[in-house]
Amino acid sequence: MSHPPSSLADRIEDLLPQTQCTKCGYPACRPYAEAVADGSAGYNQCPPGGAEGVARLAALLGRPVIPINPVHGAERERPVAFIDEAACIGCTLCIQACPVDAIVGAAKQMHTVVAELCTGCDLCVAPCPVDCIAMIPATPGRTGWQAWSQAQAIDARQRHDARAARLKRDKEENDARLAAKAAAKLKEVESSAPQSDAERAEKERKRAIIQAAIERARLQKEAAQQEAARKQAETAGNPESAAGKKA
Repeated sequence: MSHPPSSLADRIEDLLPQTQCTKCGYPACRPYAEAVADGSAGYNQCPPGGAEGVARLAALLGRPVIPINPVHGAERERPVAFIDEAACIGCTLCIQACPVDAIVGAAKQMHTVVAELCTGCDLCVAPCPVDCIAMIPATPGRTGWQAWSQAQAIDARQRHDARAARLKRDKEENDARLAAKAAAKLKEVESSAPQSDAERAEKERKRAIIQAAIERARLQKEAAQQEAARKQAETAGNPESAAGKKA
């Protein structure tokens, strides 16, 4: 069974460490790969990949090897998040922030970082309201791709994508529940029999509010579907023209 050729963004993404740290200025590795492919981002914006990461991207793009842009941080030893469990209040904010589901716990219960799964992205530190998370260097003397492996990158990418799919599914299910609730409420309002002008005016007010909410939800869903279709079309189209413009 043949497979479609990889797009330039696919090949760039394959060379990224998949820490999903957002230090490049994009919300995840994939959007950054797409931005590098279309020429809107530099190929030296990934501190976790380090100098070797820049060299890998430069070789793919046929560009010179350049230093990491200091605006995005510096190459460093890979850290691992550590939670002071005695200070943890179980707020779950770090769990929500972790892009690769490396933190386990529940509301009002202590949380723990699964060190083998942590990518060292730092994203769990800022949301913590009690400052109980520290980033501990885990690879003394080793930075960039010397502190990370392709197997770890593949695993982190799979967990990031699985988390994104789960969040998307949860949102769709919640949106469906809200839509059903709104439809039921609209039916209830429309079936009412007001006895006075004031009651009729109130019925119309409620109906207008509910219908407006339903329309907003419909437009949001339609916009999300159009964006997904656009990205799918770009991937299927295997856009290489941006590389030619950049070269």
